[in-house]
Amino acid sequence: MTTRIAGLSAAGSDYRAILCDVWGVLHNGVSVYRDAETALVNYRQNGGEVVLLTNSPRPNDGVMAQLDQIEVSRDAYDEIVTSGDVTRQLIADAEGPIFHLGPQRDLPLFEGQNAELSDEEVCQTIVCTGLFEDETEMPEDYRQRLESLAAREIPLICANPDLVVERGDRLIYCAGSLAQLYRELGGETRVAGKPHAPIYKLAMQKLAELEGAEADKKNVLAIGDGMPTDVAGAIGNGFDLLYISAGIHSVEYGSPLDPDEARLEAFLRQNNVDPTLWMPRLIWQAEAGNG
Repeated sequence: MTTRIAGLSAAGSDYRAILCDVWGVLHNGVSVYRDAETALVNYRQNGGEVVLLTNSPRPNDGVMAQLDQIEVSRDAYDEIVTSGDVTRQLIADAEGPIFHLGPQRDLPLFEGQNAELSDEEVCQTIVCTGLFEDETEMPEDYRQRLESLAAREIPLICANPDLVVERGDRLIYCAGSLAQLYRELGGETRVAGKPHAPIYKLAMQKLAELEGAEADKKNVLAIGDGMPTDVAGAIGNGFDLLYISAGIHSVEYGSPLDPDEARLEAFLRQNNVDPTLWMPRLIWQAEAGNG
């Protein structure tokens, strides 16, 4: 069974740097997990570096503005690397015109790009950042539209590989759910965010800039809660992983903060993964008596 730790303080000294997921670990889209924030602040105060690694389709400055808005301390991280950052290269290499499938709030993804945006009827590439109305829509609402685009063999660039994300106490569908459906319909998808290598390569470049030397994966701990993205990405790209069990999969094994460990072990085994460490929520250290 993967080792449970009482707090990041128990393992942090074993690693020089952390690649930390954002949604589901540091906040739920509405509220900040203050214990997680404190854990990252303390880790940095003890000499470690933190790169926030998120599948947000926005470039890093947009995510920083988001974090500022919900009052996440900038002392909790050194750098931010987003799926939007690495997706911009896919957009630069794409054939135009481009149909943007997603909400208008994601349009900063195209800023500074020589991209011609168009209607879906004449596009040669789709860039999907999410559902138009993610509060009310589901991927199935897009089946007919995606069938038509797949039949025309239009490639789809997925700017956010997450299938779902927490928003308060609900799960909201992300661009990854539309990309999954598009693949099922025979469409071509192009992805650079987690779990794929480009986003991890960029994160390691950022760490090298912070440390003034190439970072060694053996000294880097990835933290995340999403099985197909954070977990698969960390393990597939050669990083040790701290799995946060109270994220999007918590319903699989009982109470988010007090999971049934037998069910959790079965869930991990079912997904053929063996994280290095796990804890329910990211904290620095457990209070006395709550080990």
